[in-house]
Amino acid sequence: MDYRDEVFLSVAENLSFSKAAEALFISQPAVTRHIRELENKLNTALFDRKGNKIYLTKAGKLCYRQLKQIKEQYRELEFELGRLNDTYKGSLRIGASSTIAQYLIPGVLAAFHQRYPQIKLDLRNGNSLEMEQKLLNSEIDLALVENDSSQSNIRYVDFLDDEIVAVTSADGVYAKLKNLTVSDLQQIPLVLREPGSGTLEVIQHELTKQQVNTEKLNIVLHLGSTEAIKNFLPNFDGIALVSGKAIKKELQLKTIRKIAVKDFQINRKFRLAQRQGPTMNIPELFRNFLLQYNF
Repeated sequence: MDYRDEVFLSVAENLSFSKAAEALFISQPAVTRHIRELENKLNTALFDRKGNKIYLTKAGKLCYRQLKQIKEQYRELEFELGRLNDTYKGSLRIGASSTIAQYLIPGVLAAFHQRYPQIKLDLRNGNSLEMEQKLLNSEIDLALVENDSSQSNIRYVDFLDDEIVAVTSADGVYAKLKNLTVSDLQQIPLVLREPGSGTLEVIQHELTKQQVNTEKLNIVLHLGSTEAIKNFLPNFDGIALVSGKAIKKELQLKTIRKIAVKDFQINRKFRLAQRQGPTMNIPELFRNFLLQYNF
């Protein structure tokens, strides 16, 4: 692809000349020059400029769709050429929900890179809802999510089991409790993940099945990551509900204590998500690698 095409795709995806410049590590005037040159070459305007905002024109939207397809074809070409010499060249953009990105995927990526060093990896993280949206916007090639809802234009495959557990500070007032009831969870101060988080979605679904009104829970705070929750717990007299995969170190160090909740167990699946439609070679290569990985 021509470099001007790459610049156009970045501007189109960011709808910002300045953000595109940051992403491409070039100056904003350089971005403007490349877009002007491309518009002159195509003899059409690709963007409407209204105040401080820009929008794709009809021609711009057409150009974006076609260039995205061409870019994918180039990536496939790199992969196929690499496969001829068993070098597997190309790139892979992965999105992972916060828990997966922090506690599970780094080891997988390291092993994948060791096996396929010529494949450039790009990991982006956020909550499950954000990752699914990036997937649908073609900003990433596949997503690793922890929610239990599904979208019709995404296909999912389970790759790992997880359990949501109740934990508290080892020095907190609830640390001596041997077990709780679901009724207790409605009274005790709670800290939970933020809206859009797959962990929160799974918790809300399970509580609803237990006929618990989640709006009446004593939620003190929503935090944007499990790490933030773990750092919050030492100075918090309350309970957190978090992924069991995220607290192994703290349980070993005995800084956090796990508390059983009678007749209340939240099991879930971590899932790999891909857009419906044809499967590209490199994402499929990673999919197979992930499903065979020994966690």
